[in-house]
Amino acid sequence: MAGLWNHSLQWVLACFSFCIISISAELQRFEHPIKANGSLSLLVIGDWGRRGHYNQSLVADQMGRIGEKLNIDLVVSTGDNFYENGLTSKHDPSFKKSFAKIYTAKSLQKQWYSVLGNHDYRGNVEAQLNPILKKIDRRWHCLRSFVLSSGIVDFFFVDTTPFVDKYFLSPGHHTYDWRGVLPRNEYLAKLLKDLDLALTASTANWKIVIGHHPIRSIGHHGDTAELMVRLLPILEAHDIDMYINGHDHCLEHISSTRRKIQFLTSGGGSKAWNGDIDQLNQDGLKFYYDGQGFMSAELTQTEARIVFYDIFGKVLHNSDLSKELYSTM
Repeated sequence: MAGLWNHSLQWVLACFSFCIISISAELQRFEHPIKANGSLSLLVIGDWGRRGHYNQSLVADQMGRIGEKLNIDLVVSTGDNFYENGLTSKHDPSFKKSFAKIYTAKSLQKQWYSVLGNHDYRGNVEAQLNPILKKIDRRWHCLRSFVLSSGIVDFFFVDTTPFVDKYFLSPGHHTYDWRGVLPRNEYLAKLLKDLDLALTASTANWKIVIGHHPIRSIGHHGDTAELMVRLLPILEAHDIDMYINGHDHCLEHISSTRRKIQFLTSGGGSKAWNGDIDQLNQDGLKFYYDGQGFMSAELTQTEARIVFYDIFGKVLHNSDLSKELYSTM
C-alpha cells in the first residue's frame, strides 16, 4: 500500500512539474531567412477559406502574380482560414479545397504563417493546429500564438478570439472549441505576459503584431473594445510599428493618432461587405476599400512599403514608412 502511495505521489509531482513548465513556457519562436540583399517581402491575406467561391480564386490568382513580381519570401494569414465553421477534423477535405488547391501559383509555394479566427474556433481547433496538415501541404504553419523572427523584423502572432467577450457570453447558435483556452482569464493573462516578454526581448528594427481581430477599424465589426483595453497598451508601450488583422472583410489603413502604430486590415480574401462603413469613427483613416483583395509588405532594415491590391491586381493604396536603426544602447 505504501508503495502504491509513493508511486501515486511521484506521478502527481511529475504532473505538477509538467504543468509548471507548461504554464511558464514562453511563446514559441521560429525563424525565416531574409534575402541575400537583406530584404524581406510577403503577402497578407485574411478571411479567405471558401473553396474558391466569393472571388477567392480570383484573389489567389492575383496573389500569385504579385507574389512572383515581388519574389515573396512568405505569406501571412490573418485568420478565418476555413468557413463557415473551421475544420471538422485533420482529414477535412476543406483543407485541400480551400487552401492547397486554390493557392497553386509557383510564387505562393512558400511558408504560410497563420493565426486562428473566430470562424476557425467554431470548428475543431486541434485539427487545424495538427502537424499532420504539414504532411498534406508543407506550407501550412498555424499556431495560436508565436513569434517569427527574420533578422530585420519580428512578427508576433497573437490569438485574439479568446479576448472577445461575446463569443463566451452570447454565442448564439454557434459552438466554439475552447480546448486549450480555459480557464480563459489564466490563458489571456499568460498570453499577454508572454507577449510583453517577447516584445521586450526583441532587437529587430521592425516589430509587427498580427491578430485576427482589429484594434481600430471603420468596417462592419469596428474597433474591438477588449483589444483596445488589454492589448493596445502593451503594443504602445513597446512602440510597435504595425498591427495587422483581418475579421472585417475589407482592406484598410488607419494611423494611430497617439503613437506611430499603423493599423492595417487585410480581410478581403473572399466574401466582402460592400458599403458597410462607420462614417463617424474615422480618426487617422488613410484608406478604406470595401471589396476583395490583399496586401503586400516589403521591408529592409530602415524602409517599409505597404501596398493594397484588388482582385484585378490594381494598386489601391500604398504607404512608405522609414525609421532609424534599432539600438540597444
